[in-house]
Amino acid sequence: MRIGHGYDVHRTEPGDGIILGGVRIGCGFRLKAHSDGDVLTHALIDALFGAAGLPDIGAHFPDNDEKHRGADSIGLLKEAVRLVRDEGLRIEYADMTVVAQSPKLAPYISKMKRSLADALNVEESRVNVKATTEEHLGFTGSGAGIAAHAVCLLESL
Repeated sequence: MRIGHGYDVHRTEPGDGIILGGVRIGCGFRLKAHSDGDVLTHALIDALFGAAGLPDIGAHFPDNDEKHRGADSIGLLKEAVRLVRDEGLRIEYADMTVVAQSPKLAPYISKMKRSLADALNVEESRVNVKATTEEHLGFTGSGAGIAAHAVCLLESL
């Protein structure tokens, strides 16, 4: 077994919504990013790469490469899964936490789990998504950004 950890953060700016775990959520801001800004999926990609011993998300999908501008992060995740499998590894489990003061994410958690499980090509029971606030502390608590942590377990095929 191998374990990997991923972390990502994006600044908020005025807009009409965000994407987390491949799910569109309407709100009064968007996440500033080169791609679609899906901070949850980005953290998961880095956790997968970490467990596989591969370079991080920026090495695979650099933000200075125009072909990734506005990229669908679920598509990037599918490519990451392919790279992990090419290393002779399979995904056993993924656990993630989104850190955001707003919007309230509870109504979207099951959709995020389903979306991420589909992209990972695993049963939904092997994916967990949670959300928390920081009680108005720090950059996430003030609404200046959203962060996400992810851990995953990989096993040799």
